[in-house]
Amino acid sequence: MNLQQNPVVALTLGDAAGIGPELIARLLSQPGITDNANIVLIGDPWLWQDGQSTAGQPVATQAVASLADVRSRADQCLPAFLAVDTIQPADVQRSQAQAACGTAVLKVLDMCMDGTKRGEVDAICFAPLNKQAMKLGGLKHEDELHHFAEYLGVTGYFCEFNTLGDLWTSRVSSHIPLKDAASVLSQERIVDAARLIYQSLQASGTAHPKVAIAAFNPHGGDGGVCGREEIDIIVPAIEALRASGFPVDGPFPADTIFLKARDGQYQAIVTMYHDQGQIAIKLMGFSKGVTVQGGLPIPITTPAHGTAYDIAGQGVADVNATLNAFRIACRMGAARLHS
Repeated sequence: MNLQQNPVVALTLGDAAGIGPELIARLLSQPGITDNANIVLIGDPWLWQDGQSTAGQPVATQAVASLADVRSRADQCLPAFLAVDTIQPADVQRSQAQAACGTAVLKVLDMCMDGTKRGEVDAICFAPLNKQAMKLGGLKHEDELHHFAEYLGVTGYFCEFNTLGDLWTSRVSSHIPLKDAASVLSQERIVDAARLIYQSLQASGTAHPKVAIAAFNPHGGDGGVCGREEIDIIVPAIEALRASGFPVDGPFPADTIFLKARDGQYQAIVTMYHDQGQIAIKLMGFSKGVTVQGGLPIPITTPAHGTAYDIAGQGVADVNATLNAFRIACRMGAARLHS
């Protein structure tokens, strides 16, 4: 693939009080980083300089006046930089959740999504953000995924995927209290979650993913003795998926299914609630995991870890998860561009 055919991937610096700016500096310092993407970084110049200083890695970029200028650049071997003015240094107290940081994050993410609507951006990879800061700064949803979905006019099913190498997970419920998880469990949501992760894995380059469905109750409900969700909801969903041609297995108790996936038997697991999958996948590879925003009309990825306020500004942030998130954005952006 030559440079002119590469997808335009937009990067953001994330929460100004966290490790995001440092991570992006480390990412763009990687050898060959522009081989598979026409990169545009959108951010405040002072914050970008701060990230490079913290990382100890200066990065050469090419200034652009707008996202419309990115795809037609003559020199795509350098990342493009689109300067914005969203936050001032005096507004940032490092390592704290603040409204100003949340507002700035939302502004930049919305600019990226506007670019995808106009056909100027093919995928987005954002540095870690903080939900508390975003809510203080104006986020009206439970998380950024719901903000993306509303902004992009999504009416169908959507959910977060968490990935670790070749293993992807989705969840039927996400950022809600655990006491409410059973009430939103349904055959339709399980079917939608399984179909979406199967199709998204294909878009990311896995031709025939094998999907496992987790149980909801301990021991898979023990035949109804420890809950009937498996009998009444999950098994009928699996039967419906198989009848429509989707190769899924389960339900498997959640405390054993990740052993099968770790050993390569499955590339995807549909979990029933947030921590059921998150604990396992973060334990298996916290510094490498990626969150993919599933069900949106554009690929959006981010490292699965957070803003790491405890180490912000220390120059010790691990770039591996950000690099993995960027690579997935490149693959999915290329699939979208050439579909």
